[in-house]
Amino acid sequence: MKRFLPLLLVLISTSRLATALPLYVWQGSSEADTPQSLNTAFASLKSHGVTGVCFNAGFNTEKIAVAARAAKAQGLEFQAWIPCMLQSGCPTEWYAVNRLGVRANHAPAYVPYYTALDPHNAEVQQWLTEKYAAVAQIADVDVVQLDYIRYVDVILARGLWDKYGLVMHEEYPAADYCYCDACVADFREQSGIDIRTVADPSKVEAWAEFRQNVIRSLVEKIAQAVHQRGKKVSADVFPGPKSYAAWMVRQRWDTWNIDALFPMNYNDFYLEPPRWVGKVVREEVKSVAGRIPIISGLFICKNWRTKHSIIDPEGWGLNPSELQEAVRRSVKAGASGICLFSASSMTDEHWQALAEVIDEIERR
Repeated sequence: MKRFLPLLLVLISTSRLATALPLYVWQGSSEADTPQSLNTAFASLKSHGVTGVCFNAGFNTEKIAVAARAAKAQGLEFQAWIPCMLQSGCPTEWYAVNRLGVRANHAPAYVPYYTALDPHNAEVQQWLTEKYAAVAQIADVDVVQLDYIRYVDVILARGLWDKYGLVMHEEYPAADYCYCDACVADFREQSGIDIRTVADPSKVEAWAEFRQNVIRSLVEKIAQAVHQRGKKVSADVFPGPKSYAAWMVRQRWDTWNIDALFPMNYNDFYLEPPRWVGKVVREEVKSVAGRIPIISGLFICKNWRTKHSIIDPEGWGLNPSELQEAVRRSVKAGASGICLFSASSMTDEHWQALAEVIDEIERR
């Protein structure tokens, strides 16, 4: 049960100039961004105790440089948050092929922007590595953050099934990648199995491991290039990894050699209550045995007062009291910090609740 705080603590201002608990937010760029508007936004985040901002401007190095400079001016750590495998406008042969033989740029699974590259393609690896290395060279960037560093969700989180009209009790061909000639041939050479002739490829453990290792290899190439430029690497990952990430998106991120992990512990997507966050964080922390900090990613409900009437699960998330429980359970389970998705979803009530629970944690 929640411990009720003294009235004085409840009335504490939401402005927090510093916190011992690393607190991050994910924030997207906007066409309206200016150095002045970013300075104002980052100053507000700093006043709420935020210690770092994960900012998504894609591979636009000019926008990243402007945002990073503004973040540093406010004393914030700056992580360049960049989607990896979802790219548009690349050569056709770079895109992953599903079990039906269709490339992701021709018929993406689920949503139009799921134009997923093939992480086993050498040209894709080189292009992505060079792109991330260029971002790492920006002076004010502290960390390069990899997002969508995975295959397409062969199984969607349970809370999303109704949204897309699916019942996913098996791996369906349209979302099962990659079956291009090179991937199939390299797997056959390694295992002796022609995966295209297998009735149910999901039963072939070596095939799953092959693709998990493909992602790990790509992560290592990018991380090496970023580390050579004196910067750190983090990654946004699915929860687990064994309970979800490994079989849903081929992520065995517990084997990666990077500097921080941001599991997206979005309980509503899995139709789970906030207490589930503590359970999955405990697994995540144990999986890396203290080798890599786990920053627990939490999904915030902006319109929390009307959450009960929101149909789209991507509009769900934590209300202020649920946020407190998720933070409390994350820290108790061993998380090294918290990251909020997203900055724009945080209401005054969320910031107040967050201030209270962080004060509670720091007073222990």
